[in-house]
Amino acid sequence: MAAAEERRILIFHGVGEPGRVLEPGESRYWLGVDRFRVALDRIAAHPDRQRLSITFDDGNDSDLLIAAPELLRRGLQAEFFVLSGRTGQAGSLDAGQIRELMQMGMRIGSHGVAHSDWSSLSTPELQRELATSKEALEAICGVPVSSAAIPFGRYNAAVLRALKGAGYAVAYSSDGGSAAPAAFLHPRTSLRRDTTDSILENILSGTMPPWKRLRRFAGMTVRAWF
Repeated sequence: MAAAEERRILIFHGVGEPGRVLEPGESRYWLGVDRFRVALDRIAAHPDRQRLSITFDDGNDSDLLIAAPELLRRGLQAEFFVLSGRTGQAGSLDAGQIRELMQMGMRIGSHGVAHSDWSSLSTPELQRELATSKEALEAICGVPVSSAAIPFGRYNAAVLRALKGAGYAVAYSSDGGSAAPAAFLHPRTSLRRDTTDSILENILSGTMPPWKRLRRFAGMTVRAWF
């Protein structure tokens, strides 16, 4: 498949001030509102805008309160991966807010139940995690939920098999680089507090040194087979 057909998929997490206690190391993935707006402006104005996709992980309430209105102002859409176990908790989306995102033209996917490392779960635990989240979100959304974002980007062959077995049509990782539209596993790139303008431009343009591209390919191949 030609590289021109591939997509660059970006991950945002929280925006603004968190409404809940953050997990260790999570704060570096939260962006200030001004920095978030700058990133969206760069995405909206990019010549390859049609090949750029935006995702949000964790189901923070800033997805609706801050992110969604800013997306709409720029004619952008995104897919929001929700932790079903946090639904309705302080700082997280509730069922009505999830449906409101859908009414705004946004898509909803699963991020699991409790933000656990799927690669560390037993087979029964993993199956319950994937099925429970899918069922809970489908009950809220009223439509099938067929995409999942892998927490922490940690996966192996067993995780990918379980995702397919649970009825997910596509899974999203955090491997960086570009994603082939027909592939089951779609790598994404996180935008963090320390992502500079030059790094952001490289991400949007799909620029990656050959050695890094090779290492990424090797890592994804190994994890998908073992």
